[in-house]
Amino acid sequence: MNIVVCAKQVIDVSEIKVDPSTKKPVLQGVPLKISDIDKNAVEEAIRIKEKHGGKVTVLTVSSSDAKERVKELLAMGADEAVIVSAPENADYDVVSKLLAAAIKKIGDYDIVLGGEASIDLFSGQMGPRLAGLLGIPQITYARKVDAEKDKVVAERDVGDVVVTMESPYPVLITVTKEINEPRLPSLMLSLIHI
Repeated sequence: MNIVVCAKQVIDVSEIKVDPSTKKPVLQGVPLKISDIDKNAVEEAIRIKEKHGGKVTVLTVSSSDAKERVKELLAMGADEAVIVSAPENADYDVVSKLLAAAIKKIGDYDIVLGGEASIDLFSGQMGPRLAGLLGIPQITYARKVDAEKDKVVAERDVGDVVVTMESPYPVLITVTKEINEPRLPSLMLSLIHI
């Protein structure tokens, strides 16, 4: 089972301060981290790999300073990481096209996982955009994923109702924070930069 996990480096919103004179947020000097829900996606990928074997590749579109944060995902149990350089002020369209191109370059994959949204913008757009560019089915807002030999079955949280969906491979799945509790990182492994 080959799994690609899309992870985004974001500012740590819990560290944002407000300038008392302007009442505007001060973003300079705020530390960066991997979006919390993307860590849930990495955890889910590792759990699927532990059950079925295979490989977990973490993919991010960011500046090279993402290396330190991506190392944490490798230390959790991802097998490799790819950082795609992003142009300044890249929007959803640009980032989704860069992710899709990188996934196609990675090649053989069964599942593309990501968080339902990033903690900085929380738009929920990236998963559906990426599935469309890749031409594969998608299951969004998954709170439980059961990867079987020839299909994936997921519980999808759609508000007051939980819907069970299934899909053949390859498939893109976005997960909610409730799907799991990410493990603590252990040791550092390899990083690839393209």
